[in-house]
Amino acid sequence: MRRIIYVNITCALFIFCLGANAQVDFPNPSPMQTIIQDFGMAKIKLQYSRPGVKGRKMIGYVEPFDSVWRTGANAATKITFFDAVEIEGCKIDSGRYVLYTIPSKKTWTVIINKGVQNWGSDGYSISDDVCRVQTNKQDSKLFRETLTFEFNNVKAERCDLVLSWEDWSITIPIKTDITNKLRAQIESDLKNTNPNYWYAAQFYYEYDHKPMVALEMINKAIEGWEKVNGKPYWQHYYKAKILKDLGRGKEALVSAKLSLQQAKEHHNRNNYVKLNENLIKSLE
Repeated sequence: MRRIIYVNITCALFIFCLGANAQVDFPNPSPMQTIIQDFGMAKIKLQYSRPGVKGRKMIGYVEPFDSVWRTGANAATKITFFDAVEIEGCKIDSGRYVLYTIPSKKTWTVIINKGVQNWGSDGYSISDDVCRVQTNKQDSKLFRETLTFEFNNVKAERCDLVLSWEDWSITIPIKTDITNKLRAQIESDLKNTNPNYWYAAQFYYEYDHKPMVALEMINKAIEGWEKVNGKPYWQHYYKAKILKDLGRGKEALVSAKLSLQQAKEHHNRNNYVKLNENLIKSLE
C-alpha cells in the first residue's frame, strides 16, 4: 500500500512539474512588431521580427553579404499594400508579400516576393519575385541596437520605408497614384447641386496643378461659405497662395490681409495669423 501511495505521489509530482514547465512564458528574443501607415487613399502594413545586435556584428557576418535575407528574424518580413504602389518604377498590385533583401557592402537589392508561406529565406524562389530594385546603404552616426522599420517623409502620393540597424540604413521609396482617383471624384461631385468647391480648389491646385481652375474653385468656395457660415479666413489664405503662384501679387496681398484680419477675429485660430504675416512679408 505504501509503495502504491509513493508511486502515485511521484507520478503526481512529475505531472505537476511538466505542467509548471508548460506555463513558462519566455520573452521572444526577437519580438514581433506590426506597423500600419495610412498612405494615399489606403494603407501599408508591415509585420516583422526585431533582432538585436547583442554585441555582435550582424550584416556581413551573422547575416552574410550577397545572400537572400529575411530582413528580420524568424518568419520572413511581410508587407501588405492595400492599393497599387510603385517602387523605383516597379509596379506592384495590392496584396500581401514578403520583403526580402540581399545586403552588400554598398548597394542592397530589395525584393518584393509572393512567397508568403516561406519561413525566413527557406523556400525563396526568384520566380516569385514581383519587384527587384537597388538601393544604396547609408552610414549612420546613430547606432541602432534593434532592427527598426519606419515610414518617413509621408506625403499624399509618396513615402519612404526606412530600415535601420547597427550603424547603417537603407531607404525604400514608395509611390502611389491618387490623382486620377481624386479627379474622378471631384469631377463627379462638381456635377451635384451642392458641390464641395473647397476640396475642388485643393485638388486643382495641389494635385492637378491647374492654378487658374483652382482660383475659380476657391472663389466659389468663399462665396458659398460666406453666405452661410461667416468668414472663411483659411480659404482667403489659400486664395492668396494661388494668386501669388499666378504672379498676381497685389491681389494676393489683399486676400492675405483679409485673411489676417479674420484670423485675428478668431483669436489666432490654427495659427493663421502667423501664416498670413509671413505671406504678407513675402509679398510686400
